[in-house]
Amino acid sequence: MSKDLKECPEKEGVMITVEYAPGGSDVIHRHNAHAFVYVLEGKVVMQVRGGKALTLGPGQTFYEGPEDVHLVGRNASSTEPAKFLVVLVKDKGAPLFIPAK
Repeated sequence: MSKDLKECPEKEGVMITVEYAPGGSDVIHRHNAHAFVYVLEGKVVMQVRGGKALTLGPGQTFYEGPEDVHLVGRNASSTEPAKFLVVLVKDKGAPLFIPAK
């Protein structure tokens, strides 16, 4: 889902779900957005550069700022899937996901 934000004409809100297979993970990346994460199922490990790795379960949350580089995003389990919701506030038309180093 994507929605223009009238009060902030150059911004949009985007809502996505992400599913990790057992043992699944992301590459190092950034969003250039405010990203609000809410874990729906399973357990995930999240870490941004300069922060601690956190293991999160259902109902727990995580935040990434526009300048953050997401170093770790992975399923904490090698046998169960994990699923989370992400709400992004970003510049209109900007990509959701940008690979980083």
